[in-house]
Amino acid sequence: MSKRYDVVIIGAGLGGLECGLMLAKHGKSVCILEKDALIGGCLQTFRREGQHLDTGFHYVGGLDKGQMLNRLFSYFGLMDLPWEKMDIDCFDEVVLCGKSYKIAQGFDNYKATLQQAFPHQSKEIEEYVKLLKQVGDNTDKSFEPREADAFYTQSLFAQSAYTYLTNLFTDKDLIDVVSGTSLKMELNPEKLPLYTFAQINSSFIQSAYRIKGGGMQIAETLRKNIESLGGVVMRNSEVVDVIAEDGCIKSVVKKDDTEIEGDVFISDIHPSATMDLLENSKLIRNIYRKRINNLENTFGMFTAHLILKPGQIRYFNHNKFIYTEKDIWHIDQEPSNGPVKEILVSVNPPSDGSEYVTNIDLLTPMKWSEVEKWFGTKIGDRDNDYESMKAAVAGKCIDVVSEYIDGLKEAIQNVYTSTPLTYHDYTGTKEGSAYGIRKDYQQLMFTVLTAKTPVANLFLTGQSLNLHGILGTSMTSMFTCAEILGMDTIVNDLKNI
Repeated sequence: MSKRYDVVIIGAGLGGLECGLMLAKHGKSVCILEKDALIGGCLQTFRREGQHLDTGFHYVGGLDKGQMLNRLFSYFGLMDLPWEKMDIDCFDEVVLCGKSYKIAQGFDNYKATLQQAFPHQSKEIEEYVKLLKQVGDNTDKSFEPREADAFYTQSLFAQSAYTYLTNLFTDKDLIDVVSGTSLKMELNPEKLPLYTFAQINSSFIQSAYRIKGGGMQIAETLRKNIESLGGVVMRNSEVVDVIAEDGCIKSVVKKDDTEIEGDVFISDIHPSATMDLLENSKLIRNIYRKRINNLENTFGMFTAHLILKPGQIRYFNHNKFIYTEKDIWHIDQEPSNGPVKEILVSVNPPSDGSEYVTNIDLLTPMKWSEVEKWFGTKIGDRDNDYESMKAAVAGKCIDVVSEYIDGLKEAIQNVYTSTPLTYHDYTGTKEGSAYGIRKDYQQLMFTVLTAKTPVANLFLTGQSLNLHGILGTSMTSMFTCAEILGMDTIVNDLKNI
């Protein structure tokens, strides 16, 4: 006999868990189905040699009191986690061909630091920071009814980020510096919308935080909060089929043939993976299915997780974004046998309060085409060529970063690596994409998706819809639930936070 719930959610990534908690808070019976043993999607952590290693989470923006992510995380019960604020005067460091630039928190501090480095572009920097403030204010009011601001957001979505920057700034190094912390998005000069670029950078400039002990704490806290309200989170519960009745989804079928019925269904998996589930269903017209399946995905990431010997490298409370070439908007991602040109260096706060770090993550973009030939093979059972490729890329990353962290090579105890293929296998993300579907400012109607689908009781959530990242995904989860509960309910939920 099948079980029945008010809401069935496919996928226990951040968006799925947040939707589950929100709906459970409003008295809905909720069941979340996760295909893997671990929940959390990009929040997943794993342990090696006693160390917590993060897969996709490294830091968040907008977490100070009164800011948007603080409001959302307060609502979700996540503000009591061990958050640590990053350096005010340098939460990010951009290293451009050996020259270092500090990126400061707070709009005025950020502006002053940039103007000190580029005094000849002082007026233009003032204008740029004004835009970032406007976008930040707009984000903080996202759930308030306002037609004018909605038009403002849409107009920025329809502008090119790259064109805006090149029209505003004449100093190419300045363009690289203001763009240089953007390995948390894909710098595509032909497609990236200005709003995406500005919203993400704005949130981190407002405030930047790391978490001690790994991002998995976010997912586990959400799970506990859901279960405390009577919700169910089922691991190892892959959905393999959808059953329709009277033009709606009646139930989903798990791999073990268990049937789960629901009134409303939310998909937190990649939109094209959702279409795969509906492949044999008449609920979706082929034209919509093809539209979703033909959307491009952003690149993935290669990560070298470095386990360090004790007491070797002192903790630094900022990220390093290292570029070996200028004009970073046009750095072509070379194949694995080419040079590594861009690297994000991230560390976790020492869990024991020590002044020394125990592990460092090195991340560099990697295209799906570089690992596609191994698609279909299993983790731990791939050939020597794959392992050799990973070792070579890790070695190149270490060589570059060693120029900026004294004693790094000597401090390394072990190296663990992951690729977009790893990410695909653990999270189900199409092509191991780091940021979901590629947004195109020239084709907003096609690349910026809404939570609604052609199926009346099926909704989407997650980073592929409109905005990615922790803040973007959290906002999207609210918009998804607004389709079910009504926007007035969401506004009331956040009003007093």
